[in-house]
Amino acid sequence: MVPLLLVLLLALLLFGAGFTLKALWWIAVIVLVVWLLGFFVRPTTAGGRRGRWYRW
Repeated sequence: MVPLLLVLLLALLLFGAGFTLKALWWIAVIVLVVWLLGFFVRPTTAGGRRGRWYRW
């Protein structure tokens, strides 16, 4: 009974970790796309130069 519980617990942990890693990959891809869009679609300043799109 104990080995069965250990195997089920291990499967649950691996499924949870796999789902979490997949979700983190999707979040990373979305952040990369937003960053690239902000990089290419920067506003121009009064002098005609491209300004920074971030505040820091």
